[in-house]
Amino acid sequence: MRPRDIPVIDTMLGVPLKEDRSDWFNFFKPLLRDKESLSQFSMPAQYMFRNIPNADGIDDLPGWTVSEMDRFGIAKALIGYVEGSPLNDIVRDRFADRFFFDMPVDPNGGVDVIRAIRRAHAEVGIKAISVFPCGCVPQVPINDKRMWPVYTTACELDIPVLVNVGVPGPRVPMAPQHVELVDEVCYFFPELKFVMRHGAEPWEELAVKLMLKYPNLYYSTSAFAPKHYPKAIIDFANTRGADKILYAGYFPMGLSLERIFTDMDAVPFKDHVWPKFLHENARRVFQLD
Repeated sequence: MRPRDIPVIDTMLGVPLKEDRSDWFNFFKPLLRDKESLSQFSMPAQYMFRNIPNADGIDDLPGWTVSEMDRFGIAKALIGYVEGSPLNDIVRDRFADRFFFDMPVDPNGGVDVIRAIRRAHAEVGIKAISVFPCGCVPQVPINDKRMWPVYTTACELDIPVLVNVGVPGPRVPMAPQHVELVDEVCYFFPELKFVMRHGAEPWEELAVKLMLKYPNLYYSTSAFAPKHYPKAIIDFANTRGADKILYAGYFPMGLSLERIFTDMDAVPFKDHVWPKFLHENARRVFQLD
């Protein structure tokens, strides 16, 4: 059972500004084709999740988010930075000690994306860049030449890049996120800190082999309830990979913190893994000191 005295660092959390959070997913809506995804889902992978958190009737959504973090011992959380969003000022004015930013990007934007990353790093100190290859419009494979400037910039700024890997939840083609594509990126960018997001399934054993191979390759547990953490990942954390696995939730996009932390107690991590998984690895990789 996990220790209760570890201050948790969550490496994927959302702070809603309004009850309808569909704008979080609108960027890749042009890729969707089936009627259910387009007209019935409140989020594009809704068929995979039960009891998605509901914030209806809550006036202070950022405050509600922080109160939920307090309930479950989350000291800090990584959230997405969007240029011009009022959330940026809310976080810095009210909750600067509770959040740090990653910047989601679509590499199709070319050099404008690189300029935006550099601005965000200079102005707010973003701690990471994130990319959803299957959600880019058009899609961008993990090892595509359009990704190369993003990886180069991450190396120059000495910040990690967070990349979705494995079969995506939304009903879009999966080829851009095949885990084998990570191999080429790590080969050409040995100093790049690359964090695999969203499971790597069904290639989680390949993800483990690649983490053994490359010292700067990591895995986060984003978008998975703990009862569904892949066995290969748990076994790796308990043996040679304790320094490689980072906790990430998916609140409130798909999972409640109550569901996550109730399930967490049954995860069979060894005692020495828990502080690294919940806190130390994230502090090191994102240079939070």
